[in-house]
Amino acid sequence: MNTLVKSGGAWLLSPSLAVVALRKMRVSALATSSSSSFPKWEGGVSMVQGASRGIGLEFVRQLLGNNEKGYVVATCRNPKEATSLSDLKNRFSERLFIQKLDVTDETTIEESAESVRERYGSLNLLINAAGILSIPSVLQPETTLNKVEKSSLMLAYEVNAVGPILVMKHMWPLLKAGGGSGTEREVAVVANLSARVGSIGDNRLGGWHSYRASKTALNQLTKNVSVELGRRKDPVVCILLHPGTVDTDLSRPFQKNVPEGKLFTREYSVQKLLHIINNAKKQDNGKFFAWDGQEIPW
Repeated sequence: MNTLVKSGGAWLLSPSLAVVALRKMRVSALATSSSSSFPKWEGGVSMVQGASRGIGLEFVRQLLGNNEKGYVVATCRNPKEATSLSDLKNRFSERLFIQKLDVTDETTIEESAESVRERYGSLNLLINAAGILSIPSVLQPETTLNKVEKSSLMLAYEVNAVGPILVMKHMWPLLKAGGGSGTEREVAVVANLSARVGSIGDNRLGGWHSYRASKTALNQLTKNVSVELGRRKDPVVCILLHPGTVDTDLSRPFQKNVPEGKLFTREYSVQKLLHIINNAKKQDNGKFFAWDGQEIPW
């Protein structure tokens, strides 16, 4: 258990508590330094977390390709292995900044926030796109209670729920500083990729315990933050997005049961999601939207 320890007659923070205290100081410092003294970037500054493949990569492509202006920070665990991002960097060298960020390692989140602060001073959009559903020999969607494992529950929760909330925590001062400046929106947007299966009210099939529960947790955490930022009157709205069933590595092992016409391309899904993001208003804060703009019950 983390406690105070006595050293030479004085009470000191244990190493783990000292790390937590240092992180709080860094977030506070970032909030103080992210101010109007930084330039406002025409077209805005967007961050896509989980950008090396799938939906995240497509967000980066469309954010850069659909607009002549604006900057994108693309983060992933292993930038050196992200060949598709490197190709985009060659095309958009002045507008794309690739950054290491692992949602299971808070130090990398802090370092990414500091790099963005030094480079841009603010953010106008944060998209949390990273997520896990299955990993061969490690994690598989549970079709029955007998297959539930503690390790699967914890891993899904860490990546799908804890990671995004920590990214929001460290990027919040930058989003507050940016608001809607440089964009056509009046506010900055946090868009967390959730899933319809995370809806409790819409759950009629059961199963997929780890994935469902982790997305439900993400929904609650995002709603909590939206309430807090609304109370603070920060120029930031938080929304949750269900992209539909998209043809990516995440869904590929489970596509055989998808009805005809319901398996979307990445291009189509992201186009729809960006329409929701670009038209987000203050009154949308804390809402859960499907790809077609319809609200999903909690």
